Amino acid sequence: MTARGPGLLYVVATPIGNLEDITLRALRVLGECDGVIAEDTRRTRQLLTAHGLGRPLHSLPAHDEQRRVPALLDRLLAGEVLALCSDAGTPVVSDPGAALVRGARDAGIAVVPIPGASALTAALSGSGLRGDRVCFLGFLPRSPGKLRRTVEAGLAFDGTLVFYESTLRLARTLARITPVCGDRPVVVARELTKVHETFHTGTAATLADAFAAHPPRGECTVLIGAS
Repeated sequence: MTARGPGLLYVVATPIGNLEDITLRALRVLGECDGVIAEDTRRTRQLLTAHGLGRPLHSLPAHDEQRRVPALLDRLLAGEVLALCSDAGTPVVSDPGAALVRGARDAGIAVVPIPGASALTAALSGSGLRGDRVCFLGFLPRSPGKLRRTVEAGLAFDGTLVFYESTLRLARTLARITPVCGDRPVVVARELTKVHETFHTGTAATLADAFAAHPPRGECTVLIGAS
């Protein structure tokens, strides 16, 4: 894969659990590019190794994204073809990468998305809730007041509300938003595409009680249906 003039930045979606959930196009790009930009090089190296790919890795962690972007832009401007990946799912969607993509576009470098796995769309497709109108909040604020106000504002949207949450905070978060959710249907999708994938349905109150009694493990996507 050879660039003419300014390089090329691919934004590559990677599996959210099951390593088979990667597209043929993504495998081709990852195998032919000059280097792979990874949120965590250890995680991305596991993916590349599983598919027999060996490419140079460049780190772009969330906490140091702004500082590392200029060096990566220099590579792109020198003509390199790079592929941006996050630990799992689609880069930029609640993951690092927006600063690099914005910088590349501002510099006249072509940016090409390679679509694929996303916890957001996987959870929505299996939830049974409406998918024609969706409000995505990413990860909620930690502050109880901000958390509740964020969800309350989202519920004013006529559609399905979706956010990501740590299993360590899941029961507490559901309990805190119960007053504003009322009897709206809630679905918690856990460990999507993995061996222990489960969908839990109920209300914020019933699920808060259930998860407080039996704390879950893994990664969760929470969906709240329209009233």
